[in-house]
Amino acid sequence: MTGSGLSEAEITRAVEKIARADGGRLLSNLMGMLRDLQLAEDSLYDALESALVHWQRNGLPASPTGWIMQTAKRKAIDRLRRVANFASKSAYIAHLIELENASDSLQEQETIQDDRLKLIFTCCHPALDRKTAVALTLRSVCGLTTEEIARAFLDKTEAMAQRLVRARHKIHKAGIQYEVPEPEHWRMRLESVLAVIYLIFNEGYASSDAAYLRGELCEEAIRLGRLLIHLCPEQPEAEGLLALMLLHHARSATRLGPAGDLLSLEEQDRGQWDRAMIDEGMALLKTALQRGQAGPYQLQAAIVSLHAQAASFEQTDWREILMLYDLLVLMTSNDVVHLNRLVALAQVRGPQVALEALEQLEAELGNYQPFHAAKAEFLRRLERLDTAEECYHRAIELSSNPAERRFLERRLAGLRRHGDADAYP
Repeated sequence: MTGSGLSEAEITRAVEKIARADGGRLLSNLMGMLRDLQLAEDSLYDALESALVHWQRNGLPASPTGWIMQTAKRKAIDRLRRVANFASKSAYIAHLIELENASDSLQEQETIQDDRLKLIFTCCHPALDRKTAVALTLRSVCGLTTEEIARAFLDKTEAMAQRLVRARHKIHKAGIQYEVPEPEHWRMRLESVLAVIYLIFNEGYASSDAAYLRGELCEEAIRLGRLLIHLCPEQPEAEGLLALMLLHHARSATRLGPAGDLLSLEEQDRGQWDRAMIDEGMALLKTALQRGQAGPYQLQAAIVSLHAQAASFEQTDWREILMLYDLLVLMTSNDVVHLNRLVALAQVRGPQVALEALEQLEAELGNYQPFHAAKAEFLRRLERLDTAEECYHRAIELSSNPAERRFLERRLAGLRRHGDADAYP
């Protein structure tokens, strides 16, 4: 135990929880004051490290988030005082000190300004390529680790770390402004902003975190999606994205069993799905499609809507889903979209056809867990049980989440029990 009465592990968990839940809000606030992403990030990390030391000694403050915000400001001032061109920054430092003195260190965390959408637009500047912009935003706004981001892009962690460092340097060197641009400049960044918001949602929907589901990230992505629609009205892909997230999130309460085990679509209790959220998503999708500019997010939302409307798994309109996937693959070269299409193809034309098509994706997705899980399911349905078992073992080996591994282990254990239904989570 520490002098605070809390164990070191409990203090560490408290700091990690704040970094996860409020890191983006804190960073966006610091960025608004400092106008320097690298300085804002460094100062925030300094403050989090200080919290580990001080809270073990003195216990948790009345407002932990406010304490970290105030400490980060002081850390920024300390860093600026140490730089070689201190004299040229003296007025800037004086302004920061004035801001620090004007605020109460025990302020309630709700008073901390939230400019995450502004930070997203900054990270998604046209000077950065789309992949870099998305990766940087996931790191800065969502607090995802470099390893988590690398996994989302199917990249190596070291390569992703180098990409993030180069991106921060480019923002600083190019003097990219911390702002939401004027409407005439939105289109240049909107695609990256949409991708970022959806990846935030995806990390909450199927997280590497032990809990598997991180509802706060899903809700944050939905909040940002609503804000984006308010900021950029009548943008059909923004409406489609929000519809997609709502339709997915509507069944979040049924995706895990009582013991925290992942449940497939077939196993979920559809009576517990959030019908109000589904209705909102359906209305948004209808509005977006009526604009006559169908895009990938609208098509994905249409696919999920068919699952939401089906009274049971058996009554799912797989032919319509396959047709929508056929349109979607014409719009994107994403191998994961192609893989998802094969799940529908197996339902419509049988597992042998899907398995043959799957071989074309192995070069790109050979280290992707869902690839091997899908292959195992196709082989199981073809009664090629020994090969299916090998694929399940490979999928389990590649899985980074306990709930996901238990799901795959359960499928492996029941491999020799026949069944026609697909069992995808």
